[in-house]
Amino acid sequence: MNMKSKLTGIVLLVACVTTTALAQQPPTVRASGTVGSVTGTSFVLKPSNGEDVTVKLADKAQIFGAEPAKIADIKTGDFIAVGAMPQPDGSQKAIQVTIFAESMRGVGEGFHPWDRPNSTMTNATVDTTVAGVDGQVVTVKYKDGDKKIVIDPDAEIRRYVPSDISELKAGAVVAMPRAEKQVDGSLQTGRIYIGRNGVKP
Repeated sequence: MNMKSKLTGIVLLVACVTTTALAQQPPTVRASGTVGSVTGTSFVLKPSNGEDVTVKLADKAQIFGAEPAKIADIKTGDFIAVGAMPQPDGSQKAIQVTIFAESMRGVGEGFHPWDRPNSTMTNATVDTTVAGVDGQVVTVKYKDGDKKIVIDPDAEIRRYVPSDISELKAGAVVAMPRAEKQVDGSLQTGRIYIGRNGVKP
């Protein structure tokens, strides 16, 4: 076998292995709703739309409580996520601000579209924060740039704090950003947010 044939064989083998790996990767979905019954590390999720589904927590799953926060809680050095609307001057007017737990630093870092029409999402570190005419003005920095965020009193502000499975109870409102759909129709997640004091995670 000449060198060209060997190289072709290697390329085909790598392509085959890659395709197989991708085919075996379970699809991921966003899921949210209310907890029904809980059994060990599994629970029944009752979504606002659709049928009930069984969810299993992966080994060493991260569990966070989502609780109310205030503008004053946003500090320099915090890693935050800001859902916002772009303004004519290039700034972003915050609709929702989430202060991440330290263990979540770097999650989704960057600037990209949000799930509301014409909106943006910025996951970044707070560089400066000062009081402005229209509200608190926060400058955030991420690996490819920075953004000026205006946070007025109408913005929803919340904080994610470390929690554990004891908070996963019937009636709790939960959200999972990336749940893996299993062949039997159930879901498995490695990270779950649980609402506190009326906060929807």
